[in-house]
Amino acid sequence: MATELHESIFMAKQERHKNLFLNYRNLNHFPIELLKDEGLQFLERLYMKRNSLTTLPDNLAQKLPNLIELYLHSNNIVIIPEAIGNLARLQSLDLSNNALQLLCPEIGRLRSLRHLRLSGNQLKSLPPEIGDLQDLETLDVSMNQLVSLPDRLHRCVSLQTLTADHNRLCHVPRQLCWLRRLNQLSMATNRLNFLPLDLGRSRELQFMFVDNNVDLKGLPSYLYNKVIGCSGCGLSSQVLDSGLGETLGEALGEALVGLPVEVKVVGSETDGVVPLEELALRTLHRLYHHRPTELNLLHPIALPKSLLDLLQFPLGHCHRCSQPMFTIIYPKLFPLRDTALAGVHRRTTVSFVAYCCSSHCLRTFDLNG
Repeated sequence: MATELHESIFMAKQERHKNLFLNYRNLNHFPIELLKDEGLQFLERLYMKRNSLTTLPDNLAQKLPNLIELYLHSNNIVIIPEAIGNLARLQSLDLSNNALQLLCPEIGRLRSLRHLRLSGNQLKSLPPEIGDLQDLETLDVSMNQLVSLPDRLHRCVSLQTLTADHNRLCHVPRQLCWLRRLNQLSMATNRLNFLPLDLGRSRELQFMFVDNNVDLKGLPSYLYNKVIGCSGCGLSSQVLDSGLGETLGEALGEALVGLPVEVKVVGSETDGVVPLEELALRTLHRLYHHRPTELNLLHPIALPKSLLDLLQFPLGHCHRCSQPMFTIIYPKLFPLRDTALAGVHRRTTVSFVAYCCSSHCLRTFDLNG
């Protein structure tokens, strides 16, 4: 086996191969032959699937500077060295089915990275620096132990597919609604109890899978015309009565639909007064997005960062008039059994929920309109 490995690496050096396959070689250590002398300066793709590696060398980028793809699926890698950030040309990194418990912040220095696969590890969190990967198109973090996703993930402006199945996620950051190129979001088998109000508002998002989130009782109605997987959702709630959802008091009194904790006030049909705090935030939002120069009138009084973040990422937008909402919403239920999806998702009690900015919008909103 050692002789065969040596010959494979020798031939790669002699013939200046761009691809090197070292899968199923029972390797416990990174082959030192790859790191001798000048290394393999011309190598672009290295495949080392199903070995027994536990770490990577610190001088990997120095000896293999032109790596575009590094495939390390199914090893025993526990830690990734900080020097991984020096692989400036790396576009695809597969660390699936390893033993990672931490991901170093230097991963954010891989500015050419387009595909990052981390499924089947023991990660409990992701570093915020992952949001620096602006060329990232695919991120797979399924089958880990994640309890949250980084808020800065919305900076991955090229992200098209995000897979986070089989984790311990209780919520989805509302900032993800600003990923304009996101086409598929899969978060099946987690602990979700609500989804961001704006999820699905982007036309690009076409596939949404949240199957087997038993506490998830409501889907934003922006997802109404998307491809949705929600079988097994809402199973921990009681089955909806035939008249339930006709009035907000009943729906919210039974707590059938989870709402974001940031929502301080939930409007009722008899409440025609919008709180002053909500009006102020809506006004600031208009200034911030449509007439930013007028914000200069607020100086030298500086707005706190928390307020600026809220203005940039409102909780949601009215499903009827697109008015941004911050502290008050008017939810309206459309039980799944009343939609075309009823025959598809038999193992679910989830409903679609429209979120409106006023009682007037609520009364005039029609999911089929």
